[in-house]
Amino acid sequence: MKFFIWLIILLLAGCSTAPTQQAPVIERLPQSGKKAAPAKPEPAHKAPATVIPGMSATATDKDWRPENYLVKKGDTLYGIGLEFGFDYKEIAQWNNISPPYVIHIGQSLKLKAANGVPAEAAPTGPAIATPMKSEPAAAPKAIGGPPLKTEPKAIKEPYSEQALNAPPPKPAETPAKVEAPRPEASKPTETAKSEPSPEKPAAAGDDEALDWAWPAQGKILSGFNETGGAKGVDIAGTQGQPVLAAGAGKVVYSGAGLRGYGKLVIIKHNKTYLSAYAHNSQILVKEGQEVAKGQKIAEMGSTDSDRVKLHFEIRKLGKPTDPAKYLPEKP
Repeated sequence: MKFFIWLIILLLAGCSTAPTQQAPVIERLPQSGKKAAPAKPEPAHKAPATVIPGMSATATDKDWRPENYLVKKGDTLYGIGLEFGFDYKEIAQWNNISPPYVIHIGQSLKLKAANGVPAEAAPTGPAIATPMKSEPAAAPKAIGGPPLKTEPKAIKEPYSEQALNAPPPKPAETPAKVEAPRPEASKPTETAKSEPSPEKPAAAGDDEALDWAWPAQGKILSGFNETGGAKGVDIAGTQGQPVLAAGAGKVVYSGAGLRGYGKLVIIKHNKTYLSAYAHNSQILVKEGQEVAKGQKIAEMGSTDSDRVKLHFEIRKLGKPTDPAKYLPEKP
């Protein structure tokens, strides 16, 4: 009996001294509580500069001209137009100046149309509202049901032997469509052969496409010198020698209103370039006239000059530039 008691005591002591190990606990969060890992932001890449094919290099040139100009002593509207590369009539229109285009010292002139819209792009008249086309009314539909029938309704007749034996009525025949006779195609009439029309002035387009030519033949008396005040080239010649347009364009000035230029012609070739022809003895074109390259526009003279010559300028956005950069080699 004592043996069994000691055996039980030994077993209990062994169980109390054995190290106890706890089962591992795994935390399981609910599926909705999990947070997705934030996506790594991709590095931003700058888009490469787009080059538009066919765009001229001058299209990206910065326009240096101010939006306003303060009139100084000795200024004229014609001179301001030449200085900034505008038609003086455009400046007059932007500033509500009417002929004879008198300006005053200290007057502020706009060198740009309102809202940056060119004068020629402004509407010439009020917009006319055209009436809307009326559409045929749709067939009436029954509210909350199928469309109403427009065919004739059946008529109830009293019962009789005659009505029972009568054949059913034939459906009404729709009238056949009658096509209107088609007009015969008119034969092209033969037109009399006419002589080819003279070459029209080329439309003002890209600056790179402008084709330049010498305005007169003769010896170069003095070349372009921006620092020395020579804003163009002087070409020697004889009295009455033809002066030709160096390129196609529109005459924006024709007169003798600019001091130091004598009888002057200014041609606007496009939005960038003007050309000026000074000291003429006679002017053969009028303001607003379209001219072609090589067309005779004046005759050489010595007005406001000490000798017979042609003073020729090319201006880019109003700034004088060396004509030698644009003119071809002299023959």
